[in-house]
Amino acid sequence: MSKIILIGSPNSGKSLLFNRLTGLAHKVANFPGITVDIGSGNLQALPDKQLVDFPGTYSLQAISAEEEVAVGYFENALCDPEVEQVLCLIDATRLEKSLYFTLQVIRDCERHGKPVTVLANMIDVLDKHGLDLDVEGLSAALYTPVLPISGRTGKGVDAVIAALSRPLPEAGVTRSHLTETPDAILRGEAHQLARRFGPRDDILIRTQHRLDSFFLHSLTGGVAFFVIMYLLFQSIFTWSAPAMDAVEGALAWSADRVVPLLGNQVAADFTADALFSGVGAFLVFVPQIFVLTFIIGLLEDSGYMARAALICHKPLRFFGLTGKSFIPLLSGTACAIPAIYAARAIDSPGKRLLTYMAIPLMPCSARLPVYSLLIAAFIPAQTALGGLLGWQGLAMFGIYFFGMFCGLLITGLVSRVAGQRYQDLPFVLELPPYRVPGFVPILRNSVNRARHFVTKAGKIIFTVTLLIWVLGYFPNYGADLGQSWLGQIGRVVEPLFEPLGLDWRYGVAIFTSFAAREVFVGTLGTIFGIEGADENMVPLVEHIQSSQLALGSGLALLVFFAIALQCVSTLAILSKESSSRGLALKMFCGYFLLAYVAGIVVYQVTGWFVG
Repeated sequence: MSKIILIGSPNSGKSLLFNRLTGLAHKVANFPGITVDIGSGNLQALPDKQLVDFPGTYSLQAISAEEEVAVGYFENALCDPEVEQVLCLIDATRLEKSLYFTLQVIRDCERHGKPVTVLANMIDVLDKHGLDLDVEGLSAALYTPVLPISGRTGKGVDAVIAALSRPLPEAGVTRSHLTETPDAILRGEAHQLARRFGPRDDILIRTQHRLDSFFLHSLTGGVAFFVIMYLLFQSIFTWSAPAMDAVEGALAWSADRVVPLLGNQVAADFTADALFSGVGAFLVFVPQIFVLTFIIGLLEDSGYMARAALICHKPLRFFGLTGKSFIPLLSGTACAIPAIYAARAIDSPGKRLLTYMAIPLMPCSARLPVYSLLIAAFIPAQTALGGLLGWQGLAMFGIYFFGMFCGLLITGLVSRVAGQRYQDLPFVLELPPYRVPGFVPILRNSVNRARHFVTKAGKIIFTVTLLIWVLGYFPNYGADLGQSWLGQIGRVVEPLFEPLGLDWRYGVAIFTSFAAREVFVGTLGTIFGIEGADENMVPLVEHIQSSQLALGSGLALLVFFAIALQCVSTLAILSKESSSRGLALKMFCGYFLLAYVAGIVVYQVTGWFVG
């Protein structure tokens, strides 16, 4: 089967065109972590031809590790005898920027005897503003066919299919003056070609400047930023709640009908507790991942995401991060899993690594049941200032702020201690033009991302859930969690938690919370013999209060859960996204040790003041 390469610079609409030509849901964007992925699919109109979508790069002179890999793939593909021709996509609204890369591609393809067809995308934008592109003149100057298209509307796509259907010239590729032209001269030639044949871009620049004067203004830009980020946060934290409830309801409905059909008690308990309750605990995050990916895709495709990164860069730079770290950190307050996915937008590997370090310390929604239980048990439900200030609300705000502060503090310290190791790339940001997002590709990519979470992370999560279930069920078949293997392990590790003033029961609850942080509440309820503690905490709160557990122990638990990386789902996704199990293991051990030491300090200090 013959192959056709599709290549272009970032933000040129390449993925939209690829999906239109192939009908696939695959997306290859200029995101760290997937820029080295190669999308491929047969053309819908020409099933015998395979279209290969290469990652977007600004130049064949790579400056980042991702671009080096992408350029290496392209150079290897030019030596592949199955590759018959190359489609080079350019942004007709930003001709000079695109032409420099295009001239490099044409030159290298001529050297390898591969014909090139240049596709001038965004022609619909030019038509909208009454601008013209001299296609014939540009084609003659490049010695290469140039076809005006619109990946968004489909205009000109039939001409692309017709061009690909024609047989290749037997005489081979015509060698032009570009064959031996160095990059320094190509840059100047791109500038001249854009001035001769390109549209008057001052109209487009003025339009973008008017919008930037609002979105980047010190006052209106700040207000717009907070409104947009609030809507993003609401979409992750609130708007996905109905879908998450629906997933939980579907799992409960399925469990009620499947479990009674199982005659074997062990099989029934395994299906109910390990499969529907255990594995189902991570499936409820799928709507959050879908919503986050969709909203971020809209912001990115519209051009606003780059503006948000620019606004946040200065304050985050103090902590060794970049402006592109803001969205992942914000997303982490809902769930660390979609936040790690969102970190793909960070092009610097070092900054991305620092962002990975900060995300698990953001106060995610899974910590909320634990915080609610401990605050209700240890902080009095009293108010001050005429009811305007509640101590429990203040405690909740404090523990949320504490987690965020710890995350930024750690990245700031690591970036300063590591020095230049994490200053690997400068903060270079392209401000793309404002555009109406392409909803279909974004929707497809959101579905793919949710599917990727289920298929990739599900294996690890199921393994850990199965292990915890086996330890908690045997040897007494779930009759008494305290007498199970898990309870026995709790008594073995009890000395580890004694410095925090905790006994084996809390140790077991901490251990099971590795499957999901909120499991801590349900485990304590099971050990104390309280049914439905994860839904109604009042009896469990009263039991903890009557047990005379020290205030220092409660505060130590709050601090411990604020810092410890107690989530197998997060570790699984972190391992996959960073391509490093070692990083996930080091972060788990490091944050556990830090949480443990911080808990001991809080317990001791509280004991000195309270007794």
